[in-house]
This record gives sequence, C-alpha cells and structure tokens, in this order.
Amino acid sequence: MSQPGHVRPWVLAARLAVSVVALWLVARFVDVAAVLSRLSALSPAWVALGLAVSVLQVGVLAWRWRLTAARLGIDLPLRDAIGEYYLSILLNQLLPGGVAGDVSRAWRHARATTTGPAVRAVILERASAQVVMTLVAIVSVLVLPWAGGASRAAIAAAGVLLGGLALRALVRRPESDSVAGRLWSDARRAVLAPDAIATQLASALVVVVSYIGVFLIAARAVGIQTPLTSLLPLIAPVLMTMLVPVTIAGWGVREAAAAALWGLVGLTPEDGAAISVAYGLLVLVASAPGLIILTRTLIAGRDRRERPPRA
Repeated sequence: MSQPGHVRPWVLAARLAVSVVALWLVARFVDVAAVLSRLSALSPAWVALGLAVSVLQVGVLAWRWRLTAARLGIDLPLRDAIGEYYLSILLNQLLPGGVAGDVSRAWRHARATTTGPAVRAVILERASAQVVMTLVAIVSVLVLPWAGGASRAAIAAAGVLLGGLALRALVRRPESDSVAGRLWSDARRAVLAPDAIATQLASALVVVVSYIGVFLIAARAVGIQTPLTSLLPLIAPVLMTMLVPVTIAGWGVREAAAAALWGLVGLTPEDGAAISVAYGLLVLVASAPGLIILTRTLIAGRDRRERPPRA
C-alpha cells in the first residue's frame, strides 16, 4: 500500500496557480489598500481568542473521530487522535484539494488497525459534520436579504432534491459485500444508530459553530463591527466554497466568495476579503502543532531507512 498524500507536482502547481489567479482577480476588484489596512490592525487579543477556540475545535474533532472509530471496534487513544488531527489540518492547509490530510489520517490509522473500518471511520466522521454545515449553509442563503422569492424557491427546491437523494440512499441499501454496502453498514453502527445519532449530530453542530465562531472572531480581529445578525448568514456559504478542490486550502475562492457576498448584501467587499484572509491566516497558524507530528514522522521514517537490516 503506497503512502497517500503524495501529490503530483503538476497538480500542486495547477492548484497553486488557481489560488494565485483568484487572489489576483479579487485584488483587481477591491481596494487592496483598504484590505491591507484592515489586516495590519489585527487585534492580538482577538487572534489569541481565535487560536484558543481552534484548540477546543480540534479537541472536539478528535473526540468525534475516536467515538466513531470506537463504534466500529477500533481503539483510538484521544491523545493520538488529537495529534493526527493536527497533522491532518496542517496537510489540508499545505496540499491541494482540502482532503489530503484526511486521506493521510485514514492511511496512518489503518496501518495500525483494520484497514477498512479505519478508513470508513474517517469518512463518516468528516461527512457527518459536512452534512450539518451544508444544511446551515442552505438555511443561511435562504435568509440572505438578496435572496428574492425565485432565489429562495430554487434553493429550497435544491435542498429538497438533495434531501430526497439522501433519503433514497438510506432506503435503498446496497449489497452488503460492496464498498458502499460496508460503508452503509458502518454508518448505521457509528452514526445512525439510536444511541449514537444524537451525540453525532450534537458534536457535529458544535464543530460547525466553532468554524463559524472563528470566522466571526476574524472579523472582530480586523476591526469590523458589522452586527452579528448581518454577518452570520454570510459565513457558512463562504466556508462551503473551501470544499471546491481547485485551490490550496480554499485560498482565492474563499476571498472571491466573501467579497462577492458582502457586496451583494450591501456591505463593503473589502471587509469580506479582509475577514476571509484573516480567517485563512488564523487557521494556518492554528495548524502549527501539526508540524511536531510531521517532524516526528519524518525523523522516524529516516531512522527506519537508515537502520541496518537484521541478520
């Protein structure tokens, strides 16, 4: 089994180019001086609060992963889960696609346990939070002031369609010996079981609230005092753009979406771009503990290569 996370140079270069071009386009349509002025006035107190929330966020994420793995019969110490999650976040920040860290996390855990359940535990843990974030984003778009009757109807129809497809997937059970069948079986055990679903949903909601909270903190950190009632509906749609696997950690696409949404609702596009950049920097700094795990991994790999074979 080859190690995942190895990215072809041309893929990395292409997605880096997309991020650079997207940021360049944003710079063409906003007042860069105003954005830089906001960023230069970053409040250390708000930054510290954002980093503290990020620590709690990683703790909850690691706990959810551990819980999901445990329901699949896999032992995952919380300390190991926290370390691996920091490494995952770091790799997601540095590598294209936004999932390289999760792939690495699944692969590293699978080496020490049963491969299939270990991989599916990562998939289910990440997917359950994304479902909640998607629902929050849909509701947010519906309440935005620019969303007229036709827009709301179209978005609601899309939500109903997605819900119908999800319900169909739940009703139509795949063959038990297929990949989808095994994933469905594990989902019923780890996420959808009566004694698990409330905990999974509650913890996923806490994670989503923490993501939104860090974005709000980034807004206050750059001195933007827009009322929460105006800011909250904008955040989840912006964060969802980071899932588009064409950039590095969402850079460029996230800033473009923020500037556009802020402008559409009558706010200053420069504020949206500044908040988005500050959020990206906060997340990048918050992932720094992953460097410890990465360094240990690289040193351990080097030692194994240099160790002479046993007779």
